[in-house]
Amino acid sequence: MGMKDQFQEKADQLAEKAKQKTGQGKDEASERASQGQDRMSERGRSQSDEAQRSAQEAQDRFDQDYDA
Repeated sequence: MGMKDQFQEKADQLAEKAKQKTGQGKDEASERASQGQDRMSERGRSQSDEAQRSAQEAQDRFDQDYDA
């Protein structure tokens, strides 16, 4: 095996390794994005629940004022 072949083989190995790292980075970024969307969705639901509770409390206070 000549020196040129050795360098070419090493270059091919490094290129393949770089492709693998790039794919791994994309997978990790996709996973983090998915987790962020889940958190935002969860936060939206909790804010909606809080708004409903506040509205119900206000309605209850209003009803109590008229009952008294």
